Amino acid sequence: MFQYRKRILLYVLGSLLFGFVILTILVSYTPVLLFDQKISEEVQEHQHLLLDVSMKAVSWPGYAPQSMLMVLSASFIFFLFKKKREAFFIALTLLSGVISSSLKVLTNRPRPTDDLVRIIDVAKYKSFPSGHVLLYVIFFGFLIVLMSKIKNINLAVRIIVIAISAFFLFIIPISRIYLGAHWFTDVFGSILLGLLLLFILSYVYLKNSR
Repeated sequence: MFQYRKRILLYVLGSLLFGFVILTILVSYTPVLLFDQKISEEVQEHQHLLLDVSMKAVSWPGYAPQSMLMVLSASFIFFLFKKKREAFFIALTLLSGVISSSLKVLTNRPRPTDDLVRIIDVAKYKSFPSGHVLLYVIFFGFLIVLMSKIKNINLAVRIIVIAISAFFLFIIPISRIYLGAHWFTDVFGSILLGLLLLFILSYVYLKNSR
């Protein structure tokens, strides 16, 4: 049974990596895809000022320096409560910025333009992958792992952290497309890569905490 589960896990991780590589090659050679435009049109179909503000608010923590402050604050809280290993691993999620920036240079994919989509939030740098989505998947995903693992944290606190993390994980891909900052393939690629990196981070943490 263990070998079977291990094989399934390797298939899943291999699929995540393969999917990301294929997507990276695709967007490198074809920056503007028809189905990306269609998905952006669907997401942006229902527009409202309140929705604009809400989606900006969801994305706001993902910009520097807020993103660094968010991660380091969470890390510091764990450090204060004598959970130094957890604090260290949380801080490691900041490496997602280095990874996404490097891949942006590699793919050199332009951002969506206002002749193709509605631009609500003008973003800098290149488009693939989405740094916001990559950070959120790894950071908030790892917080969920920690809240599931550490049983001596108050149950109500754990539930609240998991709920907030799950909310940000769900809404950030929609936010980036709605704001016109990214294409669907940008956020999907970040989800694939983010899940892969989250597994590696969680595996190393859980393996050494036994």
